[in-house]
Amino acid sequence: MFDLTNYISRFETAVKHFEEELKKVRTGRAHPSMLDSIMVEVYGTKMPLNQVASVSVPEPQQILVTPFDPSNIQAVSTAIQLDKVLAVNPSDDGRNVRVPIPPLTEDRRREIVRSLSEKAETAKINLRGIREEARKNAKLQKEAKAYGEDELKRIEKSIDETIAKFNNQIDEILKVKESEVMTI
Repeated sequence: MFDLTNYISRFETAVKHFEEELKKVRTGRAHPSMLDSIMVEVYGTKMPLNQVASVSVPEPQQILVTPFDPSNIQAVSTAIQLDKVLAVNPSDDGRNVRVPIPPLTEDRRREIVRSLSEKAETAKINLRGIREEARKNAKLQKEAKAYGEDELKRIEKSIDETIAKFNNQIDEILKVKESEVMTI
């Protein structure tokens, strides 16, 4: 019997990776995960922002970053400002760093939706690669006389149904994110 569980867990991992990628996309609303990729140079090493400061969202258009050690405020502010993906201009008041999130223009929203579609296609390509690996493995097992032609067809159908389910998940996640981006 062909075991799909390993491939299903890899499909799930690919979908989770897609979801994580979408969290990084700016929607015009402040969200703490927007700063997840920021690395801050403190104490001679680079550390993730969430290990150096607490991140909160007091308003829909602003992120508040409070360093655990006030002497690191300049390093935190600089790290946020240097991030090209966010393209924001933080300001600090000596204790906190405030990161205003400017509203998106219509053109920028459309550009973001296009990039979301590209990310979705990349995720689907990853799924197809896993599917092809599963099919190749099933054919190798058939050639080794583990099972017959009918069983191979049933396995391929099962693989196709499984990948269709994961492709639909990606489409649903994409649809939700696109509506979030296009909502003003």
